Amino acid sequence: MSKEFIVETSARHIHLTKEDFETLFGAGKTLTPKKELSQPGQYACEERVEVLGPKKSIPNISILGPFRNASQVELSMTDARSIGIAAPVRESGDTAGSAGCTVIGPAGKIELKEGVIVAKRHVHLTVSDAAELGVKDKDIVWVRLNTAERSAILGDVVIRVSDSFSRAMHIDTDEANAVGSGKDQMGTIIDIK
Repeated sequence: MSKEFIVETSARHIHLTKEDFETLFGAGKTLTPKKELSQPGQYACEERVEVLGPKKSIPNISILGPFRNASQVELSMTDARSIGIAAPVRESGDTAGSAGCTVIGPAGKIELKEGVIVAKRHVHLTVSDAAELGVKDKDIVWVRLNTAERSAILGDVVIRVSDSFSRAMHIDTDEANAVGSGKDQMGTIIDIK
């Protein structure tokens, strides 16, 4: 088996609780799956929202399903700065003390006191993938990306291990644009911190 893995660009998106979704879209409404994502059980939805910061807003932000236990907005650093939010770099779900924002939907709005982050770059692996690559959950690694004109080595990449995952690395749009990442971008772990 190859030691490489696909590197995917994770664009700005939001995860919502069922309660917050109903506030934004109306009581009794539910997510409408549009496209399956690479991680099993995850999908992009037809519904979109607007995220408002102190400076301005970003419209048309994709909602990812299924519902979560806490609402969370994931932006690139450029996105966050452009709307006036000082979003910390964190792993998904680690939102304590993070920035807040207003989320606007067609039926209402919610005020998130915290939950806006820049997602820490990470690699999803199954238990067997992790064993093959010589890493374990929460390891921090360096990953080489070979691109046509802007190859790079990315540090501070967290390993996330679960048999519910599919083997893939996620970087945000700032990182993808910086290295000129394309559709079939592959990565390789070259060192463990």
